[in-house]
Amino acid sequence: MREILRVGSRKVWLYIIAAVIGLVTGYVVLSSSDSPGLQSEEGILDLTQAQLSTNPQKLTGKWAFYWQELLSPEDMRVRSAREGNQDHWINIPSSWRGYPLEGQRLSGTGYATFGLVVHLSEQDRDEMLALRLPSIFNAYKLWVNGELLAEVGEVGQDKHSMTPQLETKLVYFQPESDTLELVMQVSNFQHHRGGITKNIELGGSDVITTKTNLNLARDMFITASLLVIGLYNLLLFMLRRKDKAPLYFGLFTVLLGIRSLFNGELIFTQWLPHFPWELQFKIEYLILCLSGYIITMYFDCIFPNYVSRWFRLGTRIVTGAFCILVVVTPAIIYTKFLLVIGVMVVLHMIYLMIGLVQAAVRRMEGALIFLLVSVVTLVTVVNDFLYFNGWSLVGNTSPLGLLIFTIAQLILLSSRSTRTASNEERITRELQYVNDKLIEMNMNLEQTVQERTQALSTVHDDLQISYDRLLHSEQGRKKLLAYITHDLRMPLSSMLGYVEAIQDRVKPERNEQYLKYIRENTIRINRMIEELSFLSHLETGQVSYRMEPIQIIPFLRDFFEQYELVVRDAGLDFILDIGDAEDQQFNLPIVEMDAKRVEQALFNLVSNAMKFTSSGGLLRIALAVDKLNHAPHAVISIQDSGMGIPPEQLEQIFERNYRYDRPGMGIEGSGLGLAICREIVQAHGGMVRAESDGKMGATFYVTFPCTVIEGKG
Repeated sequence: MREILRVGSRKVWLYIIAAVIGLVTGYVVLSSSDSPGLQSEEGILDLTQAQLSTNPQKLTGKWAFYWQELLSPEDMRVRSAREGNQDHWINIPSSWRGYPLEGQRLSGTGYATFGLVVHLSEQDRDEMLALRLPSIFNAYKLWVNGELLAEVGEVGQDKHSMTPQLETKLVYFQPESDTLELVMQVSNFQHHRGGITKNIELGGSDVITTKTNLNLARDMFITASLLVIGLYNLLLFMLRRKDKAPLYFGLFTVLLGIRSLFNGELIFTQWLPHFPWELQFKIEYLILCLSGYIITMYFDCIFPNYVSRWFRLGTRIVTGAFCILVVVTPAIIYTKFLLVIGVMVVLHMIYLMIGLVQAAVRRMEGALIFLLVSVVTLVTVVNDFLYFNGWSLVGNTSPLGLLIFTIAQLILLSSRSTRTASNEERITRELQYVNDKLIEMNMNLEQTVQERTQALSTVHDDLQISYDRLLHSEQGRKKLLAYITHDLRMPLSSMLGYVEAIQDRVKPERNEQYLKYIRENTIRINRMIEELSFLSHLETGQVSYRMEPIQIIPFLRDFFEQYELVVRDAGLDFILDIGDAEDQQFNLPIVEMDAKRVEQALFNLVSNAMKFTSSGGLLRIALAVDKLNHAPHAVISIQDSGMGIPPEQLEQIFERNYRYDRPGMGIEGSGLGLAICREIVQAHGGMVRAESDGKMGATFYVTFPCTVIEGKG
């Protein structure tokens, strides 16, 4: 193999010339074997000397042609009896596009009736015969001796009254005489070439069926081979994304396999007969447009630096333009560009073959094989373009040529993968040997380092734990000291003044009152120290919570009953309102919480409301269940009818030591209750906020996420 690949430029050109000569010779042989034998003249085909049961014949030659008329067999007999012989004849197979009629050439769209009379031999008269009908643009009806045997699509006199469809059919019949009268109505308003553009075969049912099945088996083999090879290469790319050659080759092969379903025996329409005709054509043309660009990218991966930048950019622009044309325009427009698209694909291949010649001359591995199979593929593709434009007798050769090309590329990619794998195995063995030596040399050192590292890690973890504990303690100490220094200065100063007044006997008659003030301040300082200590522990995370699922409604009832007398003794009305929550679908919200801590937070809010609400006022606790961020939340509201809070201070009231004292109220407090409440609620994953218009009353909202929602049942 290496000796064949390493050749000079002369040998490369000799191989190319030999391949071209072989292909031309094969084309001549195929054309001569496929050339028509007996042909009809003026709508009459004489097959009396042919034996159709063993030797099928193609119904080629001149057929009767009735333009812009849809005639039934009865209509044609009446026409013939009234007007005599038909004077318009058309060669079949061919398109009526360009047919001269009354001084004008016909366009590709329209409708017509075709007629042919076939004279059979005596031995074929009693045989079961078959007609093999190709795909005909774009709808037709076929009568044989007055009997409707085939109908594909719906024939009509305009675009709206017809239904296009492409399908190959095989119809069977047994003639009752030695004459066959074939009448075919054809209409086309979607393709630029209308009419019977492919051969219709007549022969014995067994021979025609066998030939059709062989063609179908051939097409299925080619399609399956292309799809399997393409999917295999796409899988290779998914496993190893670094090399993009299998990606482009896999895409190219899969797309060609899909396109082969729409050619030849039209396997796809046999599986899905109602598949939209327009979409079928768009898929086929899009694959045709993309094939040149994809194979260029594949070639660039196999032989880098052989595709110029301007060609890569140009092919991308041209391919994109043609794809857009196919997508946005109907088939009647983009099918006119079949020859242009073919020229584009052929130019891609010619450009790549020039690069392959250069690569082969430079003795690059695989270039010669790539070049030879590209020549074969180019000839088959060119032949197909000529055939579909009516200029070649040998049709649908590109699938076979592309299969040969695909198999050759598969061998090339496999060779590259094998060589890469061999190199990787060799390098792996060398690296493994070096690695074993290093492991052997460093085994003792590694063990020592590992032991020391483990010991250091253990010490580090212990130090980190001790440091975290010390840091928390220090933070708590500093905060507590700061709080005490800030919050106890004023009451201690006041107490010192009262003590000095008693000692100096300033007003002995008021000593008892001074002692009362000292006692009240002492109680207040003691309570403040407890609250400061608790808040400090809350803020430094030193307070533990015993979380458990609690049904919030019974919890609120117990809380209300516990503090109802306290609130009412203060001269306030106390109301619990949970009716809305009970009436909702989610009537039993369950919250994961520490009941004692939450009770403490709610009591701080209640006591705060009692301070700022005059006797005769109202204090109301309510519960609702709302959806926040698509999750259920229990919302507890505590509403009072007190003096209200200015709106600009609503964000500040939860800060430590903040106190809102309205002139004349004389309300004292540490300013820590709401801060403690916020810390407890946030530790439960909830939030607390306040609302007030600053004139009358305030409402505090405490929101907790619900972990479980139970129904009424």
